[in-house]
Amino acid sequence: MSEEKKASDAAGVELVSGSISLPSAEENTLDEPVSTTILRDLRLVGGKLRVVLMPSNTSEETLKALRDWDLWGPLLLCLTLSIMLSVTAPAAQSAMVFTGVFVVIWVGAAIVTINAQLLGSSISFFQSVCVLGYCVFPLNIATLVCMLAKVVVSHILLRMIIVSVGFLWSTRGTSLLITVL
Repeated sequence: MSEEKKASDAAGVELVSGSISLPSAEENTLDEPVSTTILRDLRLVGGKLRVVLMPSNTSEETLKALRDWDLWGPLLLCLTLSIMLSVTAPAAQSAMVFTGVFVVIWVGAAIVTINAQLLGSSISFFQSVCVLGYCVFPLNIATLVCMLAKVVVSHILLRMIIVSVGFLWSTRGTSLLITVL
């Protein structure tokens, strides 16, 4: 008997050996480089942003992209909007603006999703949060345009028009995409 066998018999424990991997035709994403994973996820986020920009395109491919939910895109969009708005806020209110925007977006998405679930919607919780998060993208564009417009022209009416267009775009995209799913 080998030394290991004697030790395991004495303790009443058997040593386990072998491989638990399964042969697969696909490459395991755990083995791919981080840069490949990030680029793949960024391409998926970009595809979903295109869907939000053109919400009237309700092809099967578009719906498939939306049903494959993720929270990276909505998180990045929420962080971007929160940062842009906190940068433009007065210094004393910067942290409060960042926190308020971030919390309102995520809690608001959760409340709308729970309401849809209670009303009998077939969309899953995370699909709904994902779609609502991506539909913030037009508000990000409007905020960026307002930041640039403020440098050129500091007229409040122009900024109100820009924000109104972004709001209507987000609302239209949200209503179309949620009803289709």
